[in-house]
Amino acid sequence: MKLDQFSQGAFAGYETRLSDQPDAELTQVGPGTPCGDYLRRFWHPVFLARDLKDLPVALKILGEELVLFRDLSGKLGLVHQRCPHRLASLEYGKCEQRGIRCCYHGWHFDTDGTLLDAPGQPPHLNERLKRRIRLGAYPVVEYKGLIFGYMGPIAEMPEFPVFDAMAFEDMEMVPYQAPFRCNWLQVLDAILDPLHTSFLHSNIGRVQFSEGFGEVGQMDFFEKDNWLLGVNTRRVGGHIWLRVNELVLPNFTQAGSAFAADGTQRRLYGRSSFTRWVVPVDDENTLAIAWANFGERGDPPEWNTPEGPEVIEQGEVFDRTCEQRQRSPGDAEATEGMGRITVHQNENLVSSDRGITLMRKRLREQIRAVQKGESPARASATNSGAIPTYGGDTVLRISREDTPDESETLSQLAHEFMEMQYQADDLNEEERVRFVCEKLTELETQAAGSSHSE
Repeated sequence: MKLDQFSQGAFAGYETRLSDQPDAELTQVGPGTPCGDYLRRFWHPVFLARDLKDLPVALKILGEELVLFRDLSGKLGLVHQRCPHRLASLEYGKCEQRGIRCCYHGWHFDTDGTLLDAPGQPPHLNERLKRRIRLGAYPVVEYKGLIFGYMGPIAEMPEFPVFDAMAFEDMEMVPYQAPFRCNWLQVLDAILDPLHTSFLHSNIGRVQFSEGFGEVGQMDFFEKDNWLLGVNTRRVGGHIWLRVNELVLPNFTQAGSAFAADGTQRRLYGRSSFTRWVVPVDDENTLAIAWANFGERGDPPEWNTPEGPEVIEQGEVFDRTCEQRQRSPGDAEATEGMGRITVHQNENLVSSDRGITLMRKRLREQIRAVQKGESPARASATNSGAIPTYGGDTVLRISREDTPDESETLSQLAHEFMEMQYQADDLNEEERVRFVCEKLTELETQAAGSSHSE
């Protein structure tokens, strides 16, 4: 065999040596870590209410081993897994009318961690133990089938955030969760990477959503307070499709629909297919906990099946063979394929990754602010009474320009679309829909007029 076929300049495997040091500031989430301290200042969904029956459930969130239970009065408790007496697991505890009782020696705790009784002790010692010992516990809120916990300092606990998408009356909101065997940031990154939909979900394996997703559009990124938004504006025949991906720091995400829009039919101000939080389990595992949204402004009701939220979440159902995963990878394969914790310094980020760069920069700023004793920036409700959101789809009838490159026009449309949504922040949902749809119709009319005049 002639060896001159192997050019010395091309085969660089031996010379290429990658770092094995992850970015600890952004990827480590356990107690006492900078990122973990930051994330603990927010409410996070931790479980699906439908899966919590009459027995306690062991779970891990932000690297902490916890037990979630509902006592016989219906009150929720989220507590440290180990009983402070002899460290037996409260996963095997007994739910009482008030709180939970350890299986080993019967110590009885309220949902807030108060020791109610330590059987077998002299009365004076029992009273002393009740004053001295507490089980670690966290506040819990149940909302539309999701159970949320707050794991930070009680003195800094914020109001429970209600985003407008959590209160849409014309949507059927179906709770689901999706496991990812990798660091939380790898899952979160995808929401500010609009380009990946054109390849991962369209041009690599099978077409997972629609042919229109395969069009590589004009990408623009926006910062607004705690929001980071990526808008992919595509030309699909005689239509322009504006798809908005949304991140509200630290981990609330929304995007356009999976199946309601393909860029070929006019659609004014459609909303997100999911309302979702990316929740770290530990440094190497993540849960996306969410509602899948079905209705006229979300995804079509026919996708409201047991498998529907799985496909909407990642392009494919979760339980597949290795060969199926290779032939048509989805988000799980892409993110988990980076390794359990990807090493950022081995990446080569480019212009289409600007959203990811912005996100990491903003996260780092917020993490460091908390380390200095400052409160993190949080999204807050407007005069409408809810926190406004922007993720969704709009498809406008706008004819193609007589030019080979429409990128400037597409970018201008993206900026105008985001600005009209910002202008409607203080309106209630009905008023907001009317205002934005009227503005979008004006855009179409202007574009049509401009086309005729030329």
